[in-house]
Amino acid sequence: MTVRPIRYYGDPVLRTPVEQITVVDDRIRSLVTDLLDTTAIEGRAGVAAPQIGVGLAAFSYNIDGETGYVLNPVLESTWGELEEIDEGCLSVPGLWNQTPRYEHARVTGIDLDGEPVVLEGSGLMAQMLQHETDHLRGVVYIDTLAPEHRKAAMREIRSSEWFAPATAASSAGAARAAKASAFGRSSR
Repeated sequence: MTVRPIRYYGDPVLRTPVEQITVVDDRIRSLVTDLLDTTAIEGRAGVAAPQIGVGLAAFSYNIDGETGYVLNPVLESTWGELEEIDEGCLSVPGLWNQTPRYEHARVTGIDLDGEPVVLEGSGLMAQMLQHETDHLRGVVYIDTLAPEHRKAAMREIRSSEWFAPATAASSAGAARAAKASAFGRSSR
C-alpha cells in the first residue's frame, strides 16, 4: 500500500493541465494503485493525479463505499440545478466553502484495459466528478467561488501553516519537472 503525499495549493502541478495517458504500462498501473490507496483513507471522496504530483489524466474515488478510478476522464455532461454545496479539498486543507456544483454529472474515460468507463451520479458523486475533473484542467475549487468568497478564502490560505507560495521562476521550473516526472523523464 502506497499512500502518496498530497500536494498543497501553491504547488504548480495543481495549476498545470494534465497530459492524456496514451499507453497503459507498469507506471500507469502503479499510479492507479497509488491513487486508490491514497483515496482509501477515511473522509476522502476523490484524488486526482496532480494532487499526488503527477501530471496525467487520472483520478480515483471512494463514494459511499464504491471505489474506482478513471483514466483520461472527460466531464461529458452536467444537469439539474446549479447548487451551492459545502466543499473542501485535500490540497486546501481545513478550508470549506459553498461551491457551485450541478446536481448531476457524467464522466467518461477508460480503465487499465482500455475499456470504456462511464461514471454518473448525483449528490456527492456528482460533486466529486466535477471537482476531480477540474483538477485535471488545473482548476482548484476556490477558483469557482464568487469574488468576495474567493478573496476571503485566499486570506485564509495565505495565513495557514501549510501554505508556501511558489515564485514565478520556481513555479515554471516545478511545472516542467512535474510534467517530466509524469513521463519518467528528467526535468533538466
